[in-house]
Amino acid sequence: MAGAILWIIIYIPHLLCYLSVSSHRRDLIKSDLIAMKNQIQVSVSFCWLLLFFLHNNPYYRSLFYFRIGAERSLLLQWYRPGDRYFIFSQSTKIGKGFSFTHPYGTIINAKSIGDNFQCIHLTTLGKSKDKRPIIGNNVQCGANVTILGGITIGNNVIIGAGSVVVKDIPDNVVIAGNPARIIRNL
Repeated sequence: MAGAILWIIIYIPHLLCYLSVSSHRRDLIKSDLIAMKNQIQVSVSFCWLLLFFLHNNPYYRSLFYFRIGAERSLLLQWYRPGDRYFIFSQSTKIGKGFSFTHPYGTIINAKSIGDNFQCIHLTTLGKSKDKRPIIGNNVQCGANVTILGGITIGNNVIIGAGSVVVKDIPDNVVIAGNPARIIRNL
């Protein structure tokens, strides 16, 4: 019992930061947790789910710190760090329902990312010639995907593992390869 109480006390600053952000940011954090909830397959309240991921998942802490903003997260990251190999550019705009599976070595530096984005490890969304990609809604990236430059990825796109995307991609397709090309329509 004492261990559980101490565990909760550690995250009081996180909960206070969560409560201090705008309702829009709180909604984004909630949607991320709902998207991530399938990974644990347990039915618990939102508060316990937030505490579970903050405590057990340094990758989630990185996303949480991104969502609450750089100013609020500065001391929290020192106190309870996220994962240093899961990097978000603070200027990236990310929609609701962002989810990931062990995103080690992942860099998120897009201009914008739509709702329900999913990625796995070694995903790179990066800048080329000072332009960053725009990612649509419902995009899934396999492992080791690289998306570079001022391109647009449409809605409902699945990107196969090991793909390098350097050209615009339309809606409702599966792409793969280096360079990535359409292999199937959805």
